[in-house]
Amino acid sequence: MRDAADRLGYLDEVLPLLFPSSGSGARPCVRSVLPHRLVPRRVVPRAWWHTALGRRLPVGSGPDTIETHLSDVLNRRVRVVVHVRPARRANRKPILEAYDESGLAGFVKIGDSPRARRLVRYESEVLRMLAGRPLKVVVPPDVLYHGVWRGLEVLMLSPLPVASRRVGSRRVPARLLASAVREIAAIRPNGEAEAGGGYGEAEAGGAGDQAAWHGDFTPWNIAAGADGRLLVWDWERFAVGVPPGFDALHHFFHRALRRMPPPIAARSCLAQAGGLLEPFGADVALARRTAVHYLVALAERHRRDGHEPLGPPAVWLNPLVDHLEALL
Repeated sequence: MRDAADRLGYLDEVLPLLFPSSGSGARPCVRSVLPHRLVPRRVVPRAWWHTALGRRLPVGSGPDTIETHLSDVLNRRVRVVVHVRPARRANRKPILEAYDESGLAGFVKIGDSPRARRLVRYESEVLRMLAGRPLKVVVPPDVLYHGVWRGLEVLMLSPLPVASRRVGSRRVPARLLASAVREIAAIRPNGEAEAGGGYGEAEAGGAGDQAAWHGDFTPWNIAAGADGRLLVWDWERFAVGVPPGFDALHHFFHRALRRMPPPIAARSCLAQAGGLLEPFGADVALARRTAVHYLVALAERHRRDGHEPLGPPAVWLNPLVDHLEALL
């Protein structure tokens, strides 16, 4: 893992927030970084058999830690595992697994920066809205708890019944994928049905902007459920007011990015747009316009985030769209 040092440095920032010292001379609690300090993926409560594996990591053991807070609000003892997050992400935030006596109780997102706090708070609102919708295909997590602790936004979500640990490793059937995209597109928060209606961060404009989209419909944010429905999490980018099919394009583009550099993935997204958006009633010309809108919207999101994971748009996007201005 090439960014191990950066990940461990990030842990040094995050763990004091989650496990603050009481300052009363109490002995720190020791955790383990697993599976190894050179491959840091999670921080877990220390066990005797970690001696030869994980790096010892002392954390605060005062009366007001994230574990004591969750235990208080849930009225049962909770222990947490901290995910060691990638070092460079615009929406990076601490993610925890919360365990009680029965096993995995939920996943916890911590808003530890102004932007992360907004995203966590917004996802809570979206999920509460979805809980009141009669969804037949899509299964979002439930909000188990949302509150503010020590200035941090804390959101605990129910675990979805994923059969495999390798989320995103198995392709979702195309029919199920299209049904889920179509169901999400039809969501109208608070009865909003107007084109371009505002809910969240709709990043595109133009004719036909009548749909909602999940906003981060990637292979690692979805999984086929055992009952034939689609499990979908990470709703913090949900928005309305985009052309139908944005989620299908986002899914394809991010699968392509696993195999090819961004400029080629963007060209592939445009080339395949007709087939990708045919299930949503778009002809080839409309599909190509929608693909251009999507790619521009994604670049604009990265610009607002102050983070360019695909590199400068002048390299991966402009050569593709500059000669397609007539499409816009």
